[in-house]
Amino acid sequence: MIDPDDQSLDRIDRRILAELQDHGRLSMVELARRVNLTKTPCTERVRRLERDGFIRGYAARLDPDRLGSGHVAFVQVTLDRTTTDVFDRFHAAVRQVPEVQACHMIAGGFDYLLKVRTRDIAAYRQVLGDRIAALPGVQQTHTYVVMETVKDGAAVAVP
Repeated sequence: MIDPDDQSLDRIDRRILAELQDHGRLSMVELARRVNLTKTPCTERVRRLERDGFIRGYAARLDPDRLGSGHVAFVQVTLDRTTTDVFDRFHAAVRQVPEVQACHMIAGGFDYLLKVRTRDIAAYRQVLGDRIAALPGVQQTHTYVVMETVKDGAAVAVP
């Protein structure tokens, strides 16, 4: 794990990360201008940030409504047993369900929280019955349907 106060990230590195997170399609020339560098040292810093794992990749943010995946539900999943083999099988299987946008292991009254995107409630019911309930070790689920999305970002605070 990388310490956020790690001195290997200076002020310029942090500005590069923030700019690329907000504007991933910036040209290297424009990025260099925004962080007050010339192109060559800026390019070298970006390559180092990629190599060191600070930048994991680049992606387009797609509109789920336009793509027929505007229905969001959060699903609490309780497993029948909490053993390493059950966790491992669940992890491998849940990664294969394309409608599951996120899966988090939770400490508390249930084991996992899933974010599921589908076309509508009928499609969600099918995914729940055919895929989620059939995941290895699933004992029980509870669904919470999103009525309105107030904030849904993937941005990470750059210290």
